[in-house]
Amino acid sequence: MSEATIAAKVPNVMELEAGTYCWCACGKSANQPFCDGSHKGSEFTPHELVISEKRKVALCQCKHTNNPPFCDGSHKAL
Repeated sequence: MSEATIAAKVPNVMELEAGTYCWCACGKSANQPFCDGSHKGSEFTPHELVISEKRKVALCQCKHTNNPPFCDGSHKAL
């Protein structure tokens, strides 16, 4: 399996409204941290994130988290 592109070595901390989001797993999306379809033709697939009520989240942008799509601090070791 190919290694994902590191979009940034910091999480994207944001407040999301209730809804369904697609987190970019490949790191190539121009709309980080969300998928824009740039993974097409690769083995990567976006991760679906369902938010039931408005909340603050820290979404991984290094793509090395062990808890996708959430940041777990893995970027500190890159």
